[in-house]
Amino acid sequence: MTSLGDDVLGSALTVTAHLDVTGALNELLGSATELTGARYGALSVLNSSGSTGTFLHVGIPGDVAGALAHPIGTGVLGAIPEHGALVLEDLTQHPDFGGFPEGHPPMGSFLGTAVRAGGRIFGRLYLTEKPGGFTDADVVIVEALARAAGVAVANALTYSDARTRERWGVVAQDVATALLEGSDEEAALDLIASRVLEAAEADAVILILPSVGNNWVAEIVKGERVESLLGLRFPTNGRAQRAIRERTGLIVDSFTRTRHIRVPELASYGPALYAPMVLGSKAEGVLLLLRNQGREEFTPLELEIAQQVAAQAVLALQAAGARHAGDVATLVEERGRIARDLHDLAIQHLFATGMQLSLARERVIDATGEAVPGVVDVIDAAVEAVDESVRQIRSIVHRLRESGRELLLVERLRQETSRARTALGFAPSLIVEMDGEVVSDAFLRSPAAEAVQTRIDPDVADDIVAVAREGLSNAARHASASSVTVRMQVVSTDADGLVTIEVSDDGGGMPAGRSRSSGLANLAQRARRHGGTFLISGPRSGVGTILRWQAPMDSRRST
Repeated sequence: MTSLGDDVLGSALTVTAHLDVTGALNELLGSATELTGARYGALSVLNSSGSTGTFLHVGIPGDVAGALAHPIGTGVLGAIPEHGALVLEDLTQHPDFGGFPEGHPPMGSFLGTAVRAGGRIFGRLYLTEKPGGFTDADVVIVEALARAAGVAVANALTYSDARTRERWGVVAQDVATALLEGSDEEAALDLIASRVLEAAEADAVILILPSVGNNWVAEIVKGERVESLLGLRFPTNGRAQRAIRERTGLIVDSFTRTRHIRVPELASYGPALYAPMVLGSKAEGVLLLLRNQGREEFTPLELEIAQQVAAQAVLALQAAGARHAGDVATLVEERGRIARDLHDLAIQHLFATGMQLSLARERVIDATGEAVPGVVDVIDAAVEAVDESVRQIRSIVHRLRESGRELLLVERLRQETSRARTALGFAPSLIVEMDGEVVSDAFLRSPAAEAVQTRIDPDVADDIVAVAREGLSNAARHASASSVTVRMQVVSTDADGLVTIEVSDDGGGMPAGRSRSSGLANLAQRARRHGGTFLISGPRSGVGTILRWQAPMDSRRST
C-alpha cells in the first residue's frame, strides 16, 4: 500500500501533465476530494472583473447543480486568502456567509485555497462536508495540489497562446494570399470573417462597416444566430465607434453583465472582442467577435492578434480600392489616347478628304464647262458629310476629355457593368429609358439628358451605382445566370421626377441559406432614406431574380 505522500505526488504529477486548462482543473478537483475524503468539491475560475467566470464542481448531482446558479465569488469564497488556506468547522457560522440558495445541499466543514498561475490568482478551490472536519494534513494536500494545478494552468495557457498564434497566423496567410490573387473587396472581407470565426473559436463574427450618412452597419456576419445581426446599425456612442475613435480594441467580459446595451440584439451573447479596422489614419470598420454565454473570455493576446488581422482587413479594402482607381485611371488614360488619335489623325484625314473632294468638284466643272448632272450634288453631299463628321468627332473629343474629369451617372453604370463581366463570364446589358423610351448613347450626352442629370441628387446617384454593384455582385455569386440586365428608368415629366434602377437575371436566385444579405438590407435602408422603395423578387418559372430600387431624383424635395 502506497503512502499518502506518494498518492499526493502521483496526483500532482497527473495534474501537471495536462495541457488544457479544463482538464487540469477537473483532475485537481477529483484528486482533492478523493485524497481528503470531502463529499463536495468546487473550483471557481475568476474572470477579468474578479468574479466567477467558469465554475467546476464534483459531488453535487447534475439535476441539482443545473437548478442552481453558480456563486459569483463573494461571501465565504471571497474570504479565501491569496496565500495559505481557510479552514472552517462550519461555514454557515462565518461572518461573510450569505446563506444557501433554495435547493442547495447542506454544507458545514470547509477548506478553501487559492490557485495561482502566472503570479496572479487564477481561481479558488474549496472542499466541503468531510466527516470530522478538515485537518492540517488535508491543508498540506490541497495546497500541494493547488500549486501543481497552478503550474499546469500556466503551462496550458502558454500552450494555448502558441496554438492561438498558430491559428491566427493561418488567417493572416490566407488574407495575404487573397490580396495577392486580386480578390475583390467583398470576397476578401468575407474570407476574413469566415477564417476569424474559426481562428478565434468564436460563435459569431461581425464586420461593422460604414454605410450611408454617419451610420455604421453589420455588413458581413458569420456564425450562430446571425440572422438578427444582418444590417444592424451601431450607434455613434457605442463600443464600436469608441474603438474607432481611440484606435484601439477592447474586451467585454460578458454582455449578460453589461448594464446598458445599445444594440439589444447582442444581449444573447456573452464575451465579446472589438478590434478596429485601422491602418495609419485610415479607419474602415470594426471586427466584432462574439462567444456564447458561459464561454471563456477573450484574452489580451487574442485582442492583440485580432487587431493585426483587422489592420489586414483595411489592406484588403485599400487594395480593392486601388484596383478600382487603377481601372478608372486606365479608362481615363484610354479615353485621352482615343481623343488624341481622333484629333491628330481622324480629323486631319477628314480635312484632307474634304479638300480633295472640293478640288474634284472644281475639276469636274472646269473639264466640261458645265456641271455633270448629279455629280456635283453628290460631291457637295460628301463634303457636307465630311464637315459633319469633323463636328461630331470634335464633340466626341470634347466629351472624352471632359469625362475624365467628371463621369455622369450612366457612364458610372457602364463601368459597373464592364467590371462585372469577369465575375459573370459574359457582358451584362445596360439599358437606359427616359420617360418611357429607350434612349441612345447620343441622347445621353444631349442637353436634355444632361439637364436631367443635374436634377438627380448626387447622393441618389451614388446609391443608384451601389444598387447596380450589389445586384451584379449577387448575380455573379448566386444566380448561375446566362444573362443579366441593368435597367435605369428616368421619369422626368413629374414635378419631382423618379429614377428607378433594376438588376434582373435569368438564373436560379440566391440560396436560402446564404450567409450574407446585409447588402440587400443596406439597399432597402438607402431607399427609405430617400423616401423611395426597394423590392427583390424571384426566382419564378421562366424568370430569374429582379432587384428593383426607386427613389425621387432629388430626395431633398420629398423630405
